[in-house]
Amino acid sequence: MSRPRPSIRIENVVASVSLNQSIDLLSVVKALPQAVEYKPEQFPGLVFRLRKPKTATLIFSSGKMVCTGARSEDLARKAVRRVISELRTNGILIVSKPEIQVQNIVASANLGGKVDLERSTFALGRTLYEPEQFPGLIFRMETPKVVILLFASGKLVCTGAKKEQDVEDAVGKLRQLLEEEQLIYYEESKET
Repeated sequence: MSRPRPSIRIENVVASVSLNQSIDLLSVVKALPQAVEYKPEQFPGLVFRLRKPKTATLIFSSGKMVCTGARSEDLARKAVRRVISELRTNGILIVSKPEIQVQNIVASANLGGKVDLERSTFALGRTLYEPEQFPGLIFRMETPKVVILLFASGKLVCTGAKKEQDVEDAVGKLRQLLEEEQLIYYEESKET
């Protein structure tokens, strides 16, 4: 019987940006008072929120930026381009092309079956499972280099990926390992 593909959902993409120039944050506040939050006594960065794509971009006077909240690599890049466009449109001089790098992708997935976490601890290796502390098993996968929080329900959270493909590969590889070791149990669909 063929199993349905695991449903994977990107929850957050974190991208760092370097503009290779400094930015006067007070000028940004003056130019875009409705779009930004800046409380230097609490945090050295300025927060620039976009509604579409729904993201928050931290901008630092060093010209470094961090974009969070995007649901894909493409949306993270689009958000950064939009923030820079807004800055330029409102008189903030940005001279170079931004260097954008995805730092972390957090995704959730459902493997579609129940997982024996106790036995998985030994079979998978590179795991930490202390059910009295936390109900999930922590699995540090080597290739791709990600960390997976795996729950008995078959749901998981994958973090540390740098590309969306890494998430797909990690979830597929984990599911295959669990199946090979007979650690995942699928409910048979009821025929009516």
